Amino acid sequence: MKQVRLTARTIDAVSRPNHLAWNSPKGKRNELFLWDNELQGFGLRLRRHTDGSLVRTWVVQYRIHGRTQRISLARFERLTPTEARKAARRKLAYLPFDRDPQAERQAKRRETRQTFRAVVADYLADRESKLRPASFAMTKLYLTGPYFRPMHSTGLSAITRSDVASCIRAVERKHSTATAATARRQLNTFFSWTIKEGLLGSGANPVDGTHRPADPAPRERVLTDAELVAIWNACDGDDDHSRIVRLLILTGARRGEVGGLSWGELEADIWTLPKERAKNKRQHVIALPPAALDIIADVPRRAGRDHLFGDRAAAGFRNWYGCKEALDKRLDGSVKPWRVHDLRRTMATGMANIGIQPHIIEAVLNHYSGHRRGPAGVYNRSTYPSEVKLALAPIARPTPPR
Repeated sequence: MKQVRLTARTIDAVSRPNHLAWNSPKGKRNELFLWDNELQGFGLRLRRHTDGSLVRTWVVQYRIHGRTQRISLARFERLTPTEARKAARRKLAYLPFDRDPQAERQAKRRETRQTFRAVVADYLADRESKLRPASFAMTKLYLTGPYFRPMHSTGLSAITRSDVASCIRAVERKHSTATAATARRQLNTFFSWTIKEGLLGSGANPVDGTHRPADPAPRERVLTDAELVAIWNACDGDDDHSRIVRLLILTGARRGEVGGLSWGELEADIWTLPKERAKNKRQHVIALPPAALDIIADVPRRAGRDHLFGDRAAAGFRNWYGCKEALDKRLDGSVKPWRVHDLRRTMATGMANIGIQPHIIEAVLNHYSGHRRGPAGVYNRSTYPSEVKLALAPIARPTPPR
């Protein structure tokens, strides 16, 4: 239609059903565009529905990068012609700078949908099959729990370095430096993933440059012989936890590996830990010492359950904290504060003290570092089964020192 100055009068005239503009040589029209003769690209879209109702919408139309784009500003009833013309000018002001207001509006709409919480859900779905169950549970706790709650409903690309730093400081104040350091690491890994997936656009990782709490010092606790004896003697019951702790002392395995032990992994005196349950995803074969075989022989088989320990959990034994607390009460201060994982470090240190070579200790622990990494590990694939068996063979029940 011919351009006119868009005023309330001209619009009211064209809006009437009998106006000539609705007629064409091909019949009745259902849609019209009125374009303003003062501001190029500013117009009004009129659509007549089959029930006779009329919808009028202020629009802006422009060309950028060789393509015609059209943006709806608002319904006619919400803005006067003067207000609509001002809004159109603001949109068209982007064009000299080669900016596309329609593309920017769509990007903002995507950002609204891509909140931190929504993208974390996608991240967890991607990571679930790649992380061990315990690691996945911790990742989910840090990203969906209270630590970064202020950012949960924020658009991903709207999260700033200040937002991240504020959350990390709050975690450090409320919990501990170690917890804050772990939370920051989890968040940094998440944002690195979003960049790789193209979800953060050209934005930088907002964790970069933020306050970095000090990582906790590595554990150095090695139990003395007397402490080891005290723990062994305190585990004299026929409960699952007592048996597990003694097996940890005898094998140097991780607690989850022994806690999830199943009958199908045992054959004669050999325990084959499948790669799916190993921390480093490598199968581990252990020749069990006689003392360990005696403990396993006393474990009653449960009908319909392949796990040696635990009553119902699919991963085996789960009540670590409650049972450790009960064990510490039985020890009654005879052992300084300790963790179950200290048993593994104690065994490695003890083997080194009696002259067992470092690469054999690593084979006992199923470690692939030091002597078993780099070119040596690539070409030498031996697990030293005979040496590992000899290293574990002398282990028997500890007896109190005289």
